[in-house]
Amino acid sequence: MNQDYIKPDNWSIIEEGFDKERVKSSESLFSIGNGAMGQRANFEEQYSGETFQGSYIGGVYYPDKTRVGWWKNGYPEYFAKVLNAPNWIGINIRLNGEPLDLNTCKGISHFRRELNMKEGWYQRSFQAVTANDILVDVNVTRLLSLDLDEVGAIKYEITPLEADVAILFEPYLDSGITNEDSNWDDKFWNTTAVSSQGNQAFVEAHTMKTNFATCTFMQAQLYRNGKRKEQKPEESKKELSITHGYSQKVPKGETLGLHKFGGYVVDTNHKKEDLINRAKLVLKKATDLGFEALLEKQKEAWNEIWKMSDITIEGDVKAQQAIRFNIFQLNQTYSGKDSRLNIGPKGFTGEKYGGSTYWDTEAYCIPFYMATKDQIVARNLLEYRYNHLEKAIENAEKLGFSKGAALYPMVTMNGEECHNEWEITFEEIHRNGAIAFAIYNYYRFTGDYSYIPEMGLEVLIGIARFWHQRATLSTQKDKYVILGVTGPNEYENNINNNWYTNYLAKWCINYTIEQLQKVQDGYPADYDRITGVAQLSEVEITKWEEVATNMYFPFSEQYDVYLQQDGFLDKELITVADLPKSQRPINQKWSWDRILRSPYIKQADVLQGFYLFEDQFTTEALEKHFDFYEPFTVHESSLSPCVHSIQAAKLGRMQQAYTFYLRTSRLDLDDYNKEVEEGLHITSMAGTWMSIVEGFGGMRVIDDKLSFTPRIPDQWKAYSFKVNFRKRILKVTVSKEGSKFELEEGKEDMSIRVNGERLVVHAEQA
Repeated sequence: MNQDYIKPDNWSIIEEGFDKERVKSSESLFSIGNGAMGQRANFEEQYSGETFQGSYIGGVYYPDKTRVGWWKNGYPEYFAKVLNAPNWIGINIRLNGEPLDLNTCKGISHFRRELNMKEGWYQRSFQAVTANDILVDVNVTRLLSLDLDEVGAIKYEITPLEADVAILFEPYLDSGITNEDSNWDDKFWNTTAVSSQGNQAFVEAHTMKTNFATCTFMQAQLYRNGKRKEQKPEESKKELSITHGYSQKVPKGETLGLHKFGGYVVDTNHKKEDLINRAKLVLKKATDLGFEALLEKQKEAWNEIWKMSDITIEGDVKAQQAIRFNIFQLNQTYSGKDSRLNIGPKGFTGEKYGGSTYWDTEAYCIPFYMATKDQIVARNLLEYRYNHLEKAIENAEKLGFSKGAALYPMVTMNGEECHNEWEITFEEIHRNGAIAFAIYNYYRFTGDYSYIPEMGLEVLIGIARFWHQRATLSTQKDKYVILGVTGPNEYENNINNNWYTNYLAKWCINYTIEQLQKVQDGYPADYDRITGVAQLSEVEITKWEEVATNMYFPFSEQYDVYLQQDGFLDKELITVADLPKSQRPINQKWSWDRILRSPYIKQADVLQGFYLFEDQFTTEALEKHFDFYEPFTVHESSLSPCVHSIQAAKLGRMQQAYTFYLRTSRLDLDDYNKEVEEGLHITSMAGTWMSIVEGFGGMRVIDDKLSFTPRIPDQWKAYSFKVNFRKRILKVTVSKEGSKFELEEGKEDMSIRVNGERLVVHAEQA
């Protein structure tokens, strides 16, 4: 834990007291989004101190040309930048002509931020003494509407406390924004028009190269002591920005408020030539409702989300706050409404990593969305990959593969690989296995097989072809090997025979062959269509089988464990416990050369395989591998603690499982990795949900039925969660006294297993 200023609360993230050193961290932690757009919690008024400005639009990006010291064939041509979009939240304030700027104020007191997760709004309040000795009380509330997902709203109120004050509100739009970093300092946006009509303003701009056309818009309303006050704004227009001015002389004790409505319309949803008209329609809907009605609708929308996705924890406020923070951010990032979008690792909270899609979606996020929303949301995520199959085949062709072999990208916006680190782009090929596993996992959980004959089998064939071509027959070993890879543990590069990668390759081929047979038997028309398009023959399938049957797996007889890769035991096996704390995190303290030579593991690697394929290994084997690898694991990936928490719980090591849970759930709130100011770790937040549901709840799908092995940490009195399993909603409550299972939705009884025993949950209890 590297910070501890967030106040414990069941439903809110709260910061009290102003500290300039915390501004960028809080901008991440108090971020808001609605699935279509999002923004960091930047101040609306100007701030001259250190800040990380960020507003983002789902699916809008810039292809920043790859910059490397030594170009290698096969490199992606660009890195997909998550773009900082034109700023619509800005409201500059002048008090008797002096800017309100918390960085230059003489005094700041009663500073408080709250992100209300139950109702979906962000609020900030403070009292400030400005540079010209004016004391004011400020209250600001902001939301991004879930119902009208192209619009957000701000209520900004100022009350003079000691004297009458001339207050000037200057709401503005600004497209003269930049990203925190770029490879070549390219210009990302081209502003084509800045216009104003009454109290509405518009900035039209498109992205360079990708040509996403956008219209950023705003409209403001002035209020005096809560009553609407009509005033024509004074307009100030520049090449890249437009400002409206509203000024009033406000007596001591009275309140002047500005309600600002703003947002984006994009040509991915509307005709390019019609964007301003669409913006006007959105503004009309928002202003007809008004801020308070929008806020009420926001509360109602979040209430519906929480009805299904909430996890309650009794007796541990920090644990409760943490799980709700994770669930809240996941729902802010991806709503499931738009199958063109996905879950970026930073969501709408920062720019790091680039791209909108990693293998995190399939390995970690799909289980959350399958269980807490309608199954169509998870299916949309699978369709996203199917729609990118041709690009995956192109990605493989660029690396020398052929005949329809598909390599899904490590990072993508449109299906094309856009990660420009060679050890990731070329070598971290295990990502292909996560795509195939998600298809299997979706069917296992939902029982919906239709995706496989309709789309999924084509994806599986492309992946199987890749593994067949990527494997090499070693005449020395008389086995197939996979050379020059990076596994999930990215602290090892260009290694041979990563066990997890090899195991996934074997499994993917076998699973594809199984599905081919199943589709041939049950869906012959689809089988003929797919094998015809793919030009798949029995001879080729036989060659796949040979690779899968004869795959090599490194193993240590001495330790009776599978080895992470060839040569792992040649390392100096010093455990993390013997590593000085001053050396942590090693990714910030050590050279990359030193990291690569060390035994330290960034995240679950062999244990990731034991997590995905738990049913193929005994508990004794899991324990042996857990005890061997966890002591070398530094957990410097956000994806690491959740897997270890689940496995520690399975092994009955509840204190260790609880410690890992706190780390995964409060990773950002407590800034474990000393990097929260760069943005939140959104995709790993799904792992927090898994830690409770699969870890403590012990939920699995076995023989087409839900199975539970409930456990509870000593620190908790009780916890509960809900699961939408095949259109039946099951509520699970676990306490010190035992477990309770209730059907909240579903017309038929539900047969489940609890601690290995069959239990029928009756529908009439619903």
